[in-house]
Amino acid sequence: MDIEKNLDTLTQRVAYARDIMAPRTSERLEAISQDIGNLAPKLDSLDIDAALDKIADISKRLTVLEEDLDHLLTPMDKVRVVRHPQRVCLKDILENVYDNYTEIGGRDEVSIDPGMLIARAYITRRVGKRVIHHSVMVVGQEKGHGQEFRNGGSIKPWGNAKALKYMKVAARENIPIHAYVSTPGSYPIEDYPGAAQQIAENIYEMAGLDVPIVAVFSEGGSGGAEAIALADRRLMFSHGYYSVISPEGAAAIEGKVFGQMRATPELIEKCAKHQMITAQDNLRNGYIDAIIDEPPLGARNEHFDFFKRLRSDVIRATDEVVLSVQSVSLLRKLARRGARKPENVEDVLIRWELDAQAREALVWKRYQKYRRMARHAYIDKRGIMEKLAAKHMEFFYSIYTTLRYEILKRYQKKLARVATDVTDEIHVVTSRMDRLTCQALEKLGLLQGGGDDSALTSLSAPANNARSNETNYISPKSMEDREMSCPHAATRGCLDIWARDLFGEFGGVCPNCGYHFPMEYKWYMANVFDRGSVREFNQSIAAGNPTGFPKFDERIQKAKETTHLQSSCVTFNASIMGIRLTCGMLVANFRGGSVGSAEGEKFIRALDLARKRHQPFLAYVHGTAGIRIQEGVNGLIQMPRVTLAVRRYIEEGGLYIVLYDTNSYAGPVASFLGCSPYQYAVRSARIGFAGPGVIRETTGMDIPPDYHSAYKALSRGHIQDIWDRRDIRANLHQAFLTMGGRNLYYR
Repeated sequence: MDIEKNLDTLTQRVAYARDIMAPRTSERLEAISQDIGNLAPKLDSLDIDAALDKIADISKRLTVLEEDLDHLLTPMDKVRVVRHPQRVCLKDILENVYDNYTEIGGRDEVSIDPGMLIARAYITRRVGKRVIHHSVMVVGQEKGHGQEFRNGGSIKPWGNAKALKYMKVAARENIPIHAYVSTPGSYPIEDYPGAAQQIAENIYEMAGLDVPIVAVFSEGGSGGAEAIALADRRLMFSHGYYSVISPEGAAAIEGKVFGQMRATPELIEKCAKHQMITAQDNLRNGYIDAIIDEPPLGARNEHFDFFKRLRSDVIRATDEVVLSVQSVSLLRKLARRGARKPENVEDVLIRWELDAQAREALVWKRYQKYRRMARHAYIDKRGIMEKLAAKHMEFFYSIYTTLRYEILKRYQKKLARVATDVTDEIHVVTSRMDRLTCQALEKLGLLQGGGDDSALTSLSAPANNARSNETNYISPKSMEDREMSCPHAATRGCLDIWARDLFGEFGGVCPNCGYHFPMEYKWYMANVFDRGSVREFNQSIAAGNPTGFPKFDERIQKAKETTHLQSSCVTFNASIMGIRLTCGMLVANFRGGSVGSAEGEKFIRALDLARKRHQPFLAYVHGTAGIRIQEGVNGLIQMPRVTLAVRRYIEEGGLYIVLYDTNSYAGPVASFLGCSPYQYAVRSARIGFAGPGVIRETTGMDIPPDYHSAYKALSRGHIQDIWDRRDIRANLHQAFLTMGGRNLYYR
C-alpha cells in the first residue's frame, strides 16, 4: 500500500510540473514519467526493498529536476504556480502556522462571501516556563483547492466589507492583523455598495488602523489585493506575483483584443515579464519588505518545512512592527538580534499590544512608509531654482500654518474680545465728536442728511457672484460650421443644433433632453474657475516608463506632444467666486486619464499644499481609465499612497470634494477618489470599477447600457448628487459655502 501511495505521489508531482511548465516540455521530465509508467506494472514481481529503492531513485531524480526547473521559471510560470489547485491556501496556513483558530462570518458556502475568510487565531510562544498566547485577526482571500463556490478568491463588495468589519474589531481589541493576499482581482460587480466604493473604504480605513498589520502576498491582483494589503510589513512568497492587472488582461489591452479574440501566448509572456510582477521585482522596487522562500516549483500543503518558515517570518515581521514604535529593554533587543534562525525567533518574548503613544506613532510611520514608495518611478524635470522655490514655499506655509492655526488660534477668542472692547471704547469717545461734526457740516450745507447707515449694521458685504460672459478659451468644436445631432434625437425628438451654439452658448448640452457632449478640460478651467485665478504648479513632474515596457516611451512622448502636458494630472490653485482652493484634475486626453507614479506624486503634493495653506481640495475627474498598466506596481501602489495622503488631509480638517465627468473607472475610483465623503457627478459621467469589456472577460456577462451611469452610482450611494455641466460653477460654490462655511473652508 505504501509503495503504491509513493508511486501515486510521484505521478502527481510529474503532472504538477507539467502544468507549471506548460506549454514548454522537458525531456528529463518525460523520461521520469516513462520510468514511473514502466515501474507500475512490475511492482507485483519485485520485492518490497527493490521496489522502494527504485521509487527512491526516481524521487531523487525528480527532486533534482524540480530544482533545475525552478531556476528556469518565467514570470508567467509563477502566475501558473499561484493559480494551481494544489497551491497552499489560507486554510492550510491556518492549520499549520497558527496554534488554534476559529472562523468568523460563516464557513464555506454558508458565508457572507466564501472567498473571504476571517479567523480569530493565536500563536503560542514558550519562553522558559512562561507560555504566552498572541491573539491575532487573520483575514485573507481563500481559493481552496479547486472549490468553485469560492470564486477563485475573487471577492465581492460584501466580502471586502466583512474583512473591514473584523479588522476594525482587531483595532478595538488592540491585536495585530495578519492579511493573506491571494486574489486575481475583485469581482467587478456594481451592486450596493459597488466594488470600487468598498475597496476605497477598505484602503481609507486601513490607513488609520492603529494596530500592527502584516500582509503576505501569494497572488496580488490589482485593487482586489489592495483591499486588505495596506500593511506595515509586506511579505511575499518567492513564487508569488503582485501586479496592477493579470498578464492576460494586460495582453488584451496591449494587443487591442476584443470580443471572442484571445491574446497570443507570446504577448502574454511579454506582458508578464515587463510588468515586473515577481517577488524579486517588487522587493527591488521597494513594494515589499521581504521574500519568503518556497520549495522548488512552489509551496503545496505537504511542504511542512515551508509552514515553519512562514510562521517564523510572520512572527518576526510582527515583532519588527512593534519594536519600531514601542521601546523595549536593551537586553531584549540584543536577544532578538541573536534570534535570526527560524527556530529561535520565538525564544524572545515581545508583547504585541501597543500603548496609546505607540499606536499613534504606528499610523504616522505607515504614512511615511508609503510616501517614500515609487519616488524612482516618475520624471522630475524641475530645475534647481524651481526645486528651491518649492522648498521655500513649503517652509513658508509650514511656518504660517503653525503661527496662525496652532499658536494664534489658541488666543484668537481672547484677542478678539480685547479688540472688541477697545473698539467699543474708541467708538464711545469718537461717536459724539462725529455727531457734532456732522451737525455742523449740515448747517453749513456741506453734507446731505439721511445717509445710509447699512454699512454699520451689515455683517458682511454682499458677495459678487456675477461672471462675465467673456472667456479666454473657446472650444475648437464650436468653430466647426456644421449641424450636430443629439444621440437621443430619434427617441426624444431633439432638433439638430448648430455646432457654434452647442459648444458655445449651450456648453455642450442638448437644450431639449440635456444630453452632455464631451468637452475639453480647458473648457472647465476657463468656465468653472474665476478668470485669471488658475495658477498651475508641479507641471514639470512627468510621466515615464519605469518598467521599460516595450515601445511605451514613444506612446508617452506622443501623449505629451499632443496634449502639451507632462502627465494626466494637472494641479493648480484657483478660486470660485472668491473662494480659494487647490485642485487636482485628471485629464482624459492624456492616455485616457490613467494614473501612474507621476500622477500620484502630483496628487499627494497638491494635498500637502492644500493642508498647509488650509484650503479646500477639489478632485476634478475629467476622465480616468484607471491605473496605467505599463507601469506595473509603480502605478498600482498609488492607490494606497494617495489614499494615505487624502486621509491625512481629511483627518487634519480638510474639505475634500470629488467631481466625476465622462468615464471614471478602476483604481483611482477604488481608492483616493472613492474614499471622499462628498462625491458628485456631471450628468454625462460613467462610474465603476471595471469597464464593460473587462466585466465580459471576467464574468462572461454582458452588462446593460446604463450599468455605469451616474444615476446608477447615485442609487447605490456612491455619489451624492448629479449636476448639469452648466451648473458646476454655482453648485461647487454652494457646496463649499455649505460644507466649509463662508469665512472658513477648512475646519
